[in-house]
Amino acid sequence: LWAWHIIFWALFLLVTLVQEPVRTESSLQKPKVMIAIVARNAAHSLPHYLGCIERLDYPKDRIAIWAATDHNMDNTTAMLREWLKKGQGVYHYVEWRPMEEPKLYTDEWGPKHWPPSRFGHVMKLRQAALKAARERWADYILFVDSDNLLTNPQALNLLMAENLTVVAPMLESRSLYSNFWCGMTPQGYYKRTPDYQPIREWKRLGCFPVPMVHSTFLIDLQREASKDLAFYPPHPDYSWAFDDIMVFAFSARQAGVQMYVCNREHYGFLPVPLKAQQNVDDESESFIHTITEALIDHDIEPSEFLHVLPSLPNKIGFDEIFLINLKRRLDRRTRILKSMSAIGLHPTLVEAVDGKALNSSQLKALGIEMMPGYKDPYSGRVLTRGEIGCFLSHHSIWKQVLDRGLQKVLVLEDDVRFEPRFRRRLQAVMDDIDITQLDWDLIYIGRKRMQVQQPEQSVEGINNLVVADYSYWTLGYALSQQGARKLLSAQPFTRMLPVDEFLPVMFNKHPNVEYMSQFEPRDLKAFSAEPLLIYPTHYTGEPGYISDTETSTIWDDESVATDWDRQHAKKTAQQGQTPAPAARASRDEL
Repeated sequence: LWAWHIIFWALFLLVTLVQEPVRTESSLQKPKVMIAIVARNAAHSLPHYLGCIERLDYPKDRIAIWAATDHNMDNTTAMLREWLKKGQGVYHYVEWRPMEEPKLYTDEWGPKHWPPSRFGHVMKLRQAALKAARERWADYILFVDSDNLLTNPQALNLLMAENLTVVAPMLESRSLYSNFWCGMTPQGYYKRTPDYQPIREWKRLGCFPVPMVHSTFLIDLQREASKDLAFYPPHPDYSWAFDDIMVFAFSARQAGVQMYVCNREHYGFLPVPLKAQQNVDDESESFIHTITEALIDHDIEPSEFLHVLPSLPNKIGFDEIFLINLKRRLDRRTRILKSMSAIGLHPTLVEAVDGKALNSSQLKALGIEMMPGYKDPYSGRVLTRGEIGCFLSHHSIWKQVLDRGLQKVLVLEDDVRFEPRFRRRLQAVMDDIDITQLDWDLIYIGRKRMQVQQPEQSVEGINNLVVADYSYWTLGYALSQQGARKLLSAQPFTRMLPVDEFLPVMFNKHPNVEYMSQFEPRDLKAFSAEPLLIYPTHYTGEPGYISDTETSTIWDDESVATDWDRQHAKKTAQQGQTPAPAARASRDEL
């Protein structure tokens, strides 16, 4: 009997041990998303826009693409067609709605003008996308304008996690402009409120109820109230302007749906809208300048499904574009070269003279003597070796101009950012100069004006050019052969002062008469673009600001270091503020 008991329990244990464990349930699939693309004259933005769509961290077999394009004057249709052909095997579903003709709406002034016919057509397209998403049983639809860059790969997941019917990721631009409103008038127009700026500048973080989101936003189609959202036709009670974003905002209000904008993360970028009279080329250049910093900072690559010919860089009418950079400043060199490539500029790299590497014997061999009595106007210190290195770097370019017989050059330092439509605006100024046959030596395109309380004289017959007054910085300037000859003829090595003090002396606008008395003649013909075309990437006191010119050793004693820059870091050098104690961003790192 005991033997049978032992056998029974042994068999029971054996069966129990070999029995398969209960399997857990598999994870749920991601919700189905339709991404709606409505593109017109978007060839300039599509490669990076579509690249951002591709890099969304979301299963592509759960994404449907709905794309429409029409009234194009560029190759938007061909680019979208190429992308969709290659992407249709990757995404769950692709719907394609091209319209080759006509190129323009009959009642529009140009491709940036929005007449009622264009608003109506865009509203119908967005409604068609919304209808397609509902018919395909999509859980969400994401609208992303074709010049908006979702640089955050987690954007879809993060927006879904907010669990809201209509939610927009706050997008950045090079201004306060973004894709939401915090206030709206009774007529449906934008209303300025004190809530906007703290949100836009990340001083308040979260998801905020707002009356309007546009350009890029996510709709949760699983919500009951979403069935009443519509772009077209407008709600029967709608009496505002015939505008797609206003029509949709009214629809949301009538459906009892609150719109939200979220800024918990940095999601991406959008360009500032252009005026109606501006053209496709303006839009392309504006977009490029708007996103250049984003492309560099986030290392955004274009779509892998598109073959795009690189733009041919050029010198925009100058014999050379000289770019000054310290060999040890690879970070700056990489950034500025990417930036210049993005806007189609072809620079000649000039290795800057490293002031920190200069020794006393080298200075003596060059015959360098400091201007008698020179002291920095803000710190009281004497000339630093970094400032000497900066001067020598610019001096080497002036010498090249004469040695090579160059007629006009553009000189840039490596710590600049370009304003929108930089090329077009600079070329317009230079063309006007040629037409009027202006006698010029030097033209600032970036500077710090030191006497802002006094207006500068406009140049007759030339838009956006003034006669330069006392200025700091040598961020960027155009220089003629005649100007280079005058600067070299002054033989500044024997009475050296910072290069951005030397230039105003040479055009007879320096407030220190003792400095000016050291140089004759002072007949440099200096002008300035107005408004300016470049600005520093960083100002004193801002994160990322570094200066080797203000913190190097003094010119005649290698043992005496200056720390003036850090002592005065709270005194900003931003344009329009006076005094400007750390205004020598032009001499950074040289």
